[in-house]
Amino acid sequence: MLALIEGMAEGIGQVTANLGESFIYIWERRIHSAHVAQQVASIGFDSLPIALIINLVSGCVLALNAADKFAMTGATAYVGSLVAMATVREMAPIFTALGVGARAGTAISAEIANMGVTNQLDALQVMRVSPIRYLMVPRVLACIICMPMMTLLSEAVGILGAMIVTQAEAHIHYAMFLDSVWLSLKWYDIEISLIKAVVFGIILAGISVTVGLNTKGGARQVGLATTQATVWTAICVLIADFLMTWMFFGTSFVN
Repeated sequence: MLALIEGMAEGIGQVTANLGESFIYIWERRIHSAHVAQQVASIGFDSLPIALIINLVSGCVLALNAADKFAMTGATAYVGSLVAMATVREMAPIFTALGVGARAGTAISAEIANMGVTNQLDALQVMRVSPIRYLMVPRVLACIICMPMMTLLSEAVGILGAMIVTQAEAHIHYAMFLDSVWLSLKWYDIEISLIKAVVFGIILAGISVTVGLNTKGGARQVGLATTQATVWTAICVLIADFLMTWMFFGTSFVN
């Protein structure tokens, strides 16, 4: 147990140190723009379909359950409020991060781990090229750029899917659903969801790159690195979501 705690603390320290070094390079504008654009396309565009599908299905499932229960009590006018609040505050940021982590995070860790086991990282250091600047900075920036946009699209798709399902199953008119959405949803909720998306993106990039950089050995270790990156990204995203929800909404829950 002690060894596990020590390993977790060491891993958190390494991720934090690497991210700190990355933000120093970003602050100094020592950025490869072409690499950032390439990572934006890889992380954002290629991961967008899976993020939208996950959020569409989750919105439809939530609407099915909510419409059924609310119809029994005559509270169908509040279905849109429930779906909007749940989707914007929690489901869209989390599911988007988990979807991107499953698709792009594994690709990042596998690519960098493969560079490590084939001595390409050593070659970068021989050429006095910082692996953090060359590999982590573009991916951190790409996640910061992509995650909020994907989260916004996911929120819209999730709410749209829920609206269609509630009309088809519970015969709740589109106008009633949208009125309920706008009645409860505030700009504050959207702003917090975007903040969550940025934090989740930083966590995703930091963990995936750090795990890749620390990989030694052969092909088996590359596979283990991708699994490790996915698991730790999911755990850290969920913990960060709890902390931010407590920070931004905890007082309102108590009151």
